[in-house]
Amino acid sequence: MGNFVVTFARGFGTGGKEIASRLAKDLGIHCYENRILTLASQMSGLDEVLFQEVNEKIRKNGGFAAFMRGLPRSRNYISRNEKFVSDDKLFEYQSRIIRNLAEQESCVIVGKCADYVLRDKQNVVSIYIEAPRAFCVERTMEHMGVTEEVANATIERADKFRADYYKYYTHGNYWTNPVNYDMTLNSEKIGIEDCVKVIEKHLMIKGFISTDRIKKAE
Repeated sequence: MGNFVVTFARGFGTGGKEIASRLAKDLGIHCYENRILTLASQMSGLDEVLFQEVNEKIRKNGGFAAFMRGLPRSRNYISRNEKFVSDDKLFEYQSRIIRNLAEQESCVIVGKCADYVLRDKQNVVSIYIEAPRAFCVERTMEHMGVTEEVANATIERADKFRADYYKYYTHGNYWTNPVNYDMTLNSEKIGIEDCVKVIEKHLMIKGFISTDRIKKAE
């Protein structure tokens, strides 16, 4: 079996990130989210020649996982050029990182329009996690320790940003459109753990994993 990638898009408070993390843990693979943005921020300050040099070093020294472990976790990276790099340029580098990951290892990627970036790849399964607003509000209140009003405002703001971001970088596609994904799951009705199991079953049907792989990871 070759490499495969599971991409996740999710509404705020749906538990999508938790589902992605649990899936990665079950399968013994990496789950990437903000570290991709950190690496893209770093690389966006490099010219093309230096980018290729860095990329080659990454390939020779244990791949992206090993390289990312040495990166700072802060998103506030100042490029060596001391010039602001546009979001478009940052997205370009981010997309290149995602494509390289898909070629080099099996992994889970959360957000970053990864489903769109990898839309032409045959080894990708794209997932969208949704849930009713009341469920998302309750989870947000519990996990962030905020009031219902703050939770609602946070969800509204986060989901609007994600929708606008997706629409801009996918040239007009809608983030919540089920046609964009292989599978859309309601985390309230199915449950967090069962969402993981459903995705694992789909990966088995697609031939990306075997039952033994899940048992070994456990």
